[in-house]
Amino acid sequence: MKNLITSLVVLILFLSCTQTKERKSGNGNSEAEEKPKLDLPSEYQGLKLIPGGTFSMGAQVDGEYAREYPAHSVLVDPFYIDTTEVTNAQFLNFVNETGYLTTAEKDVDWEELQLQLPPGTAKPADELLVAGSLIFNPPDGEVDLRNHFQWWAWKTGANWKNITGKEIADTLRLNHPVVQVSFYDAEAYCKWKGGRLPTEAEWERAARGGLEGKRFVWGDEDPIENPSLANIWQGKFPNENTVADGYQTTAPVGSFPKNNYGLYDMSGNVWEWCSDLFNEAYYESLEGIKLCRNPRGPDKSFDSRDPYAIKRVIKGGSYLCHESYCENYRPSAREGSSEDTGMPHVGFRCVMDADKVVFSDD
Repeated sequence: MKNLITSLVVLILFLSCTQTKERKSGNGNSEAEEKPKLDLPSEYQGLKLIPGGTFSMGAQVDGEYAREYPAHSVLVDPFYIDTTEVTNAQFLNFVNETGYLTTAEKDVDWEELQLQLPPGTAKPADELLVAGSLIFNPPDGEVDLRNHFQWWAWKTGANWKNITGKEIADTLRLNHPVVQVSFYDAEAYCKWKGGRLPTEAEWERAARGGLEGKRFVWGDEDPIENPSLANIWQGKFPNENTVADGYQTTAPVGSFPKNNYGLYDMSGNVWEWCSDLFNEAYYESLEGIKLCRNPRGPDKSFDSRDPYAIKRVIKGGSYLCHESYCENYRPSAREGSSEDTGMPHVGFRCVMDADKVVFSDD
C-alpha cells in the first residue's frame, strides 16, 4: 500500500493525475437562496482600476530563473482586478448560490486520468482514486531540496473546506484566501462574478504597481530581512519555519502592505492562477518582437520537467517560498501548475475588462 501511495503522489506531481477534468456547475442545491452571504470588511472589497500602458515584463535584474528571460515590452489595455485574493467567505457565497462542487471534492475518473498518462501506466488501487488533494507535509529534519516528494503528500478528503484533510475538519477561516482550488474552480468562480482570470501580462502589470526595474512589488528591499513585507517562509525550508512574519500558513487578506495600485498580497501568501498556458520557453519566442500587445500566452503548454501535464501559469509565490528553494515572490517569477490540481498554497483573484464594468449610483 505504501508503494502504491508513493506511486500515486509521483504521478500527481509530475504527470497531472489528481482528478478528472470534468467541469460541473453544481448539483442543483434547492436551499441555496436560504443560506446567508458572508462578506469582507468594506476596505478590502471591490476592484481596482489598473491603467493601460506599456511596461517591461520578465526578469529585470541578473541572476533570475531562465524562464523569466528575456524581458520584453508589453502593452495592456486598462482593466479592473480584485483588491485581494478571493477569500473563503467569497467562495462560500459562490458555492451556496450555485451548489458548485470543486475538483478536489470529486472522485478520480480513471478512464479520464488514463488519457493524460504514458501508455501502460498501471491503475492505482481504487481506494487511492477517491476525492482528495495534495497537502504540505514538512519533514522532521533537513532534506535534499532536489526531492520535493519529501514534503508533499496525497490526502483523501482534502479540499477547500478541509485544507489538510484531517478527520476533524479544519476551521474555515473566512477572511483567508481560498485554496485547494483547481484552475477550473477558479475559472468557474470568476465567470460567476462576471469576470475572468487575469492573463500573465495583466497579473504582472498589476503586481508591479507602476514600478519599473524593481525586483519586488514594493521595490528592492529583501523580505527575508524585513518579514513585514510579505507572507513567505522564514527559517530553513522545508522543516523549520520561524514564522517571523506572524503566519505559519496563509494570512488573512490585507495583512501586509498594499502596492502602489492598492492591491494586497501580490507577493507571497498564495500563488494565483492566470489564464495563460504555461510554456517555460515562451519568453524566448518573443525575442526580437518590439512590443507585445495584450498577449494571451502560448498556444501550447510545455514544461520539460513534466511533459505530460497541461499546465497554467501561476504567479506571486506563497507562504512556502524561500530564497533557498523557491524565490518566486517576485513579480517576474512564473511557474506552471497542472490545471486540474488544487494545492494548499494556490488561490486566485479575478479581473474584468475596463469597458465592461458598470458601477451603480448607490
